[in-house]
Amino acid sequence: MTPLAARLLLAAASYLLGAFPTGYLLFRTSERKDIRSFGSGATGATNVLRLKGWRLAIPVAVIDVAKGFLPAFLAARIFSDPVFSAVCAFLAVAGHCFPVYIGFQGGKGVAPAAGAMFALAPLAAAGCLAVFIGAVSLTRYISLGSILAALAFPPFLLLLGAPGPFILWTLPLVAIIWIRHAANIGRLIRGRERKFGEKAAITP
Repeated sequence: MTPLAARLLLAAASYLLGAFPTGYLLFRTSERKDIRSFGSGATGATNVLRLKGWRLAIPVAVIDVAKGFLPAFLAARIFSDPVFSAVCAFLAVAGHCFPVYIGFQGGKGVAPAAGAMFALAPLAAAGCLAVFIGAVSLTRYISLGSILAALAFPPFLLLLGAPGPFILWTLPLVAIIWIRHAANIGRLIRGRERKFGEKAAITP
């Protein structure tokens, strides 16, 4: 296999792994219903938490983090190319947000993005985690913590001396988180966003 073919194969695998619909499958197994019809309509751990609690949300979060971590980690190990690692990280997150298996309607990308960030730059990711915890502790808005943590990733990389091209290729990763949280941003502005701990009902 040529190096180009290997890169294309890993890029495709990054998307397909990211697209694995963890929350959708576990919720359907538990409730025999489509999670996208309830709560925020997303398939990620936050919506699972609101609908089903920690017992189901934790495995969803762990698997989704791994979906982002593995492609970026493998790309870095196999090719030693930070830019390609960032591309694979983005593809994994894009797969989570737009999964081919369930009609391209998935989650908001936070958990796989967190996993990808820790694979790409652990120190910068740790800084983003601190931003997330601080924002959620102060406001109880998971969405606000998520978008602020994503926004903090490139500045942390800059402070840590990461190469410019690598930082530029992480911007799509940040952008997709913000795009997927557009509705949340609107609700935050209007004061209608759900806070951490608030439940959502599963209607018949």
